[in-house]
Amino acid sequence: MNEPETLQKSLGVHIDPEALRLALTHRSYAYENDGLATNERLEFLGDAVLQLVVTDYLFSTFGELDEGDLAKLRPALVSTRALARIARAMELGPHIRLGTGELRTKGAEKDSILADTMEAIIGAVYSAEGFETARALVLRLVTPLLSDTEAMTAGKDWKTTIQELAAARDMGDIRYLIEDFGPDHRKSFRATVSIGGTEYAQGTGPSKKEAERDAARVTVEELTGGRGQADVLTLVLDRYEPDAE
Repeated sequence: MNEPETLQKSLGVHIDPEALRLALTHRSYAYENDGLATNERLEFLGDAVLQLVVTDYLFSTFGELDEGDLAKLRPALVSTRALARIARAMELGPHIRLGTGELRTKGAEKDSILADTMEAIIGAVYSAEGFETARALVLRLVTPLLSDTEAMTAGKDWKTTIQELAAARDMGDIRYLIEDFGPDHRKSFRATVSIGGTEYAQGTGPSKKEAERDAARVTVEELTGGRGQADVLTLVLDRYEPDAE
């Protein structure tokens, strides 16, 4: 199976091989190969399709949310981080056509390049196969993020996230119980999260702050594990501030 076929299998849609090749052509590669066409026009198109599909999905699915809440959800689903996360899950990086400079600096691992290429692929599907195929692709790739705590709260400090979650559930005050271990010249720290007097998860790190953040992360994952979309949406809607792109 060649590379286009392998990637098409990951995407779950058929795309004309030439359209897919164009979608994978970063400007750095094009400039080094006699000015080939780049994926930037497809990226522009794909961004518009992505925004429309996600906006329509949120509007249709969450009828109880007002415009402000919908506006908080959308950035979490169409952000550079979200698209890069999707790209990594399907191992898109090795398929991207990059110039020598970007290859040298591991461009295939950069969030911006991964996200831009995902948008270009969406644009290529829309251009070659039509809106309904592109819509199905976007929904299949993006909607699972709505139940993914880490994806939906990316860019937020875990200690802030756990504060929001504890407040939403009226769980009580949060405390971090700190222990240190290891030799004096190379100490490590262990933090235990206590909420409302009940101890939850532990985390470790080379500093007290990092141990606290790790403990907060594990606790959030435990508290939201198996509960699905409702808890994740609570985290996003409670004082969510979209990252500046």
